[in-house]
Amino acid sequence: MTKLKYVYEALKRASSYLEANGREEGAARILLQHELGLTYSGLIAAMRDEITEQQFEKFWINVEQHAKGIPVQHLTGSEEFYGRNFLVNSDVLIPRPETEELIEETLGLIGRYLTKKELFIADIGTGSGVIAITMKCELPSAQVTATDISQAALEMAAKNAGLLNAEIDFRLGNLSEPIQDRKWDVILSNPPYIAHAEAPGLSDSVRDFEPHSALFADKEGLDLYEKMAEQLPNLLHKPGIIGFEIGYQQGAAVEKLLKDAFPDALVYSKKDINKNDRMVFAIIK
Repeated sequence: MTKLKYVYEALKRASSYLEANGREEGAARILLQHELGLTYSGLIAAMRDEITEQQFEKFWINVEQHAKGIPVQHLTGSEEFYGRNFLVNSDVLIPRPETEELIEETLGLIGRYLTKKELFIADIGTGSGVIAITMKCELPSAQVTATDISQAALEMAAKNAGLLNAEIDFRLGNLSEPIQDRKWDVILSNPPYIAHAEAPGLSDSVRDFEPHSALFADKEGLDLYEKMAEQLPNLLHKPGIIGFEIGYQQGAAVEKLLKDAFPDALVYSKKDINKNDRMVFAIIK
């Protein structure tokens, strides 16, 4: 491989290589920023700077790894969510922008329906902790509890909470089992919701490198929504809020589950920025 002298040359070569291998060329920029320890604007300013042979070799190893399907976030060890940086690894789902929209809508509903000073918020299936930690950072007076069935995921979430100075009560257990000790004002969840039959259609970066326990669910992806709909009626204050992230074809089915569980609640689906059904909310009055 021809030796390169400048940062812009390294970026150009990596972008072309990734594109030729069917990957997003923009990943090259993220990997180069990671290697050089630069922000986006810092990288732009450094385009005419020289890159050392050692820097390029380490950068290129990651480029080749990503070309094979390893997610960029696993190579850099982090992902941004709601303006904050979160650690991620293969034990947790990589945070998605759609989940930021779940947070945004929930905060709006809290401002509209829940005026009490101290809120009790639970996040079921917290993974890397992005929902629970973001809610605590946005509402510092809230008491936030987060659960997961995976001890490894809880350890990663606890690291993120420590880095972001968010005091969260982490509990190991399945769905609502760890939060039966009280009633809650807000219960949020981004559970596994992909049907097993959909696995072949997923990107290999998702299917082969993210934890299947955080991706797939039985009953065409609806299994965990069914179970939570059964479990949650005795766990909500009135007024209270439930917010679920869903698969884009699951809006009507999850709405029905919540309407059956909470006949008097206001239940609705909300689309994401791509105009797909992505969230279902229930407001228990």
